[in-house]
Amino acid sequence: MTAEADRVIVAGGGLAGLAAATALAGRGVPVTVLESRTRLGGRATSFEDKATGDLVDNCQHVGMGCCTNLRAFCDRVGIADRFRVERELTFIDGTGGRSRFRANGLPAPLHLATALAGLRYFSWRERLTLARGLTALAREDVADEPLSDWLDRHGQPDRVRRLFWHVVLVSALSETLDRVSAPVARKVVVDGFLRHREAWEVHLPDAPLDDLYGEPVVRFLAGRRGEVRTGSGVAASEAGETGVRVTLRDGAEVRGGELVLALPHHRAASAAPPELAEDLAVAGSLESAPIASVHLWLDREVTDLPHAVFVEHLSQWLFKRPSPRPGVHYLQVVISASRDVLGRPHADVIADVLRELRAAFPEAAGAEVLNARVVVEKRAVFSPLPGHDAARPGQTTRQPRVFLAGDWTRTGWPATMEGAVRSGHLAAEA
Repeated sequence: MTAEADRVIVAGGGLAGLAAATALAGRGVPVTVLESRTRLGGRATSFEDKATGDLVDNCQHVGMGCCTNLRAFCDRVGIADRFRVERELTFIDGTGGRSRFRANGLPAPLHLATALAGLRYFSWRERLTLARGLTALAREDVADEPLSDWLDRHGQPDRVRRLFWHVVLVSALSETLDRVSAPVARKVVVDGFLRHREAWEVHLPDAPLDDLYGEPVVRFLAGRRGEVRTGSGVAASEAGETGVRVTLRDGAEVRGGELVLALPHHRAASAAPPELAEDLAVAGSLESAPIASVHLWLDREVTDLPHAVFVEHLSQWLFKRPSPRPGVHYLQVVISASRDVLGRPHADVIADVLRELRAAFPEAAGAEVLNARVVVEKRAVFSPLPGHDAARPGQTTRQPRVFLAGDWTRTGWPATMEGAVRSGHLAAEA
């Protein structure tokens, strides 16, 4: 076998492609990763803010204790120690009240019972109603219907929906309760909260995403007969009996033995071999949902919390990031399912977020805003609507030399970093 025929081409340098490439390289298979952008990581990447020169993430990405494939990928490339584990959350309600959320000493699934009971903005009747709903969701095989229909039948009133189900599931899935598929919601609740004691814990990176998924991955692959070519967008591909040929946007060609197509669902069909284009056009029909992030540079520290969950606010999650320079304090606020943000002036969104922060943290009232910007990822995730699984292909195709990776492929997970990495591992295994 020639060296060319022995090499696997991975089209796409997002987490799915990087997971596939590093899994293959770790087994001695030479790989070439082709990425159209200048940075790796796909949607989990960083950019340079022109006003400050700081390297900032396009949106805060976190792992959880249930993300076993993501942790395995981080272990493989040597970045697992770049995440800190947070074992307590703080919920801030509409009155400014705070509820601490942490596990007790009981085994799963009872380890969060006291945390749920401690959500102070609920009455005791509402807490019992929520507990019954969570218990039913964990025990039942649910139909593929909108979660709102399931909540109707299980007596979950509007306040409980707004103050718990909406808060948890919009953050996880970036979709509203009337659009989320009930089985996907069950996956989040069971795997993320109930299955084992550490599943719900938040894993926060201590560096910009480019520092995690950029140079460490390039270094890992370079030491194992792998290479990464950035600025190399894939325009088309062909597959035959002896190998594959990939044509780049600049007309250059790259040849190999197999191809892992790890592009976004809306781009995969155009870059696939012609015989697969029709199959992948179905995946291209998946709806997308936006996620917005508000980046704030302040002249002082306004909270000692590393992060906070906002209930009934425009802001949903607040993350305190490492200070980029002395005297500068950097915060990031995440707004999932942010279709309403798309049509608003960014200055208005920033003003609303600052108003909420100043109400929640008195120290913020006197803070000077040194810089602020809004970043909207319009196609951040695919929407987990009822019936969406029918549009998700597996990792193999009817072309035996072409494989698929991406959070949009069939992984059993919604559009998350864990889902992306799982898809890459499944493609490598295939």
